[in-house]
Amino acid sequence: MKRRDFIQQTAATTALVTVGGFGLQSFTSAPQTTKITILHTNDVHSHIDPFSPTDGMYANKGGVARRATLIEHIRKDNPNTLLVDAGDIFQGTPYFNYYGGELEFKLMSMLKYDVATIGNHDFDNGIEGLFAQLPHAEFDFISANYDFSNTIMDTHVKPYKTFVKDNIKIGVFGLGIKLKGIVDEALSKETKYLDPIEMSQEMTRILKNDAHCDLIICLSHLGYEYNDNPKKISDLNLAAQTKDIDLIIGGHTHTFLDKPTVVKNKEGKNVLINQVGCYGINLGKIDFYFDSSKNKTAKGVSIVV
Repeated sequence: MKRRDFIQQTAATTALVTVGGFGLQSFTSAPQTTKITILHTNDVHSHIDPFSPTDGMYANKGGVARRATLIEHIRKDNPNTLLVDAGDIFQGTPYFNYYGGELEFKLMSMLKYDVATIGNHDFDNGIEGLFAQLPHAEFDFISANYDFSNTIMDTHVKPYKTFVKDNIKIGVFGLGIKLKGIVDEALSKETKYLDPIEMSQEMTRILKNDAHCDLIICLSHLGYEYNDNPKKISDLNLAAQTKDIDLIIGGHTHTFLDKPTVVKNKEGKNVLINQVGCYGINLGKIDFYFDSSKNKTAKGVSIVV
């Protein structure tokens, strides 16, 4: 993509969002700010190549090589960048059927993903199949509500991970959807599903109070919302029923959002929720700006690949 087109497209879809008590006015007048960029994907489903020019819905969109170019541009602009994925890396093209996930993990490693969570389709070759591909992943997997202690994945998935970028400490934890009913027990084996709300509160307590994180992100494969079952745990419900999460990066429902949704948490503070559809068609980009007191604002964009 030409640099001019990239800048124009990015600017056209950007929306400013206030997080906590730090507003636009104080941001624009602040003498010093630290910018943290979060890049994200979800539900790529083994789509390596771009869609063909004749595709009825996504003609000429997507492709790992194009995503790599975008990521390279953004990292050059801001070295304080994290790249994350919200699950369902596997299943959807013959690449997965033939290579079993090896290619997906190798390419994500080449793109220097920092962390990913696990989606239901990542069990499609069984938990043994997922485990077999881990040597090809030069990034970590996190899930706070999948208990793998009685499985081959024990010790290979942590509940959360922390990063420090330019003196800003970032905590990221993962959540997965309930497997019963959508993943055969023969595939997930003795993986235990734990309540996402309860685990979120435990993770935010650890990340905020013990680890002293300035920014807390949830990588969620719960789904954005369920109109046919509003009480089902979704990203919208998770945000409203918890506290201390700044950003939820979602997956599972293939929801295309032009900009992040803002939801009030249980303390009345803003939580950002974003999801960028599926198949690598979009790359999500959230910029957080911290002032000298570590108050923050954010703006979000969905970039068409």
